[in-house]
Amino acid sequence: MSTPLLIPCPHCNGLNRIPAERLGDAPRCGRCKAEVLPAAPFTLTQGNFASQLKGDLPLLVDVWASWCGPCQAFAPTFAQAAVQLQGRCRLGKLDSEANPQLSGQLGIRSIPSLILFRGGVEIARQSGAMPLPQLLAWLRQQGI
Repeated sequence: MSTPLLIPCPHCNGLNRIPAERLGDAPRCGRCKAEVLPAAPFTLTQGNFASQLKGDLPLLVDVWASWCGPCQAFAPTFAQAAVQLQGRCRLGKLDSEANPQLSGQLGIRSIPSLILFRGGVEIARQSGAMPLPQLLAWLRQQGI
């Protein structure tokens, strides 16, 4: 059995120890019993962002706004990526309008913006929407 990975629950922020070989088994949170690795993007906020960075799996953040046409057009692509990357990378959405302080701390200048974190550290950033094959290729370049 491998060393367990620490993965924060996207619902209650509780840290869960999950063996790597069990990532594909729809693991549940030990605290709230919700699925820890949903096949859909989860909501990030000022309140849960720091907790969600603590995980051992990479976190891809889509910074968006409701008034942004390209953001709305990119949302289904991001959701498809969440399905394809389940168990390898966690995908979260950060509403820049609802979280202006966090958006400022992240240095967001344009939306949509994608920020990839590993070990709580930003490792890559991409501005603008892109088709799914291009998104997956960009993530492969980052080792995902």
